[in-house]
Amino acid sequence: MMNKMIVANLVHRPLRSLISIVAIALEVTLILLIVGLSLGILNDSRARQAGMGADVVVMPPGSTVVVGVSGAPLSVKIGDIVAKLPHVVSVAPVVMQFSTAGTLEIIYGIDLKSFEQLGGPFHYLSGGPFRGPNDVLVDDIFAKSKQVKVGDSIELLNNTFRIAGVVEHGRGARKFLSMSTLQGLIGAPGKVSAFYLKLDDPNNAPAVVDEIKNVPGMQSYNVRSMREYLSLMTPTSYPYLGSFIDVVIGVSVTIGLIVIFQAMYTAVMERTREIGILKSMGASKFYIVNVILRETALLAIAGILLGIVFSLLAERGISYRMPLVRVEVTAGWILRATLIALTGALAGAFYPALKAAQKDPIDALAYE
Repeated sequence: MMNKMIVANLVHRPLRSLISIVAIALEVTLILLIVGLSLGILNDSRARQAGMGADVVVMPPGSTVVVGVSGAPLSVKIGDIVAKLPHVVSVAPVVMQFSTAGTLEIIYGIDLKSFEQLGGPFHYLSGGPFRGPNDVLVDDIFAKSKQVKVGDSIELLNNTFRIAGVVEHGRGARKFLSMSTLQGLIGAPGKVSAFYLKLDDPNNAPAVVDEIKNVPGMQSYNVRSMREYLSLMTPTSYPYLGSFIDVVIGVSVTIGLIVIFQAMYTAVMERTREIGILKSMGASKFYIVNVILRETALLAIAGILLGIVFSLLAERGISYRMPLVRVEVTAGWILRATLIALTGALAGAFYPALKAAQKDPIDALAYE
């Protein structure tokens, strides 16, 4: 009986119900897409770092997991010192440079021979290695998204480069220049951003990390095993990313709470006489509160389901239209968004529900 009354109440004001549902759907969609975009970019970066095949990474003192921010402060000669340590099979110096032309990305300057010693030779889908200083290698995802092929020209760091080869994605960056070329472009000859080490056995990584930190002058360097480094690539490790996600969730919840509060408060005011009839028939305060909150929960569930559908469709649409952008709508965050939206909706309806329960039945019956 109660459920029929709740559904009838919602159907009686279809526009208001629809607005409430859409507001909650937008709340859920905003949370899932913003978080999914953040996690997608982060996990994509972590997967490409893991795909390099290194066992240890050496970065400048004070650096974070966001490599490349500090430019190229390390002398390339450090690689010769590290290469002589026990268990080190190869050392690959890498120059990293942020580019904000079009999209935010990191371009790698590599010594092709040492870089391929980390995880094996590049898998060329077309073309081949660098032939000159103005050549660039791009991965297949970039080539597909920009519809470019071997022999085409692209702009990088205000210079024109010829695509020499298209490689399989997953090896650190999406664009690769020769190390000397990138050093010249950023004015850092003989300097690199990081060193990636390949060991005879990945289990020797902790020992090699200790050895490097014992080298005179390298005590303050940021040296980690790749296993540890990858484990640190989380939202809380990136400056302000965790705070950004919290702000997005806060704004989303506020929007949903305000809309639900307005909708349910208006509903209570419009149903004053109906509430009086229920109370005169013996309905308790708990019964009235229960009706309002169950009605809100029904609106919230409909909005949550619609928001999840919107998010999944948007995830597919973004991946199709913008292959370089990764969005990950995970089951864990769907559950969190559901709990956040449901809790916010019920919180927004709690005061209107209490107000309805406190109405005097005689006054309510006399209300016009």
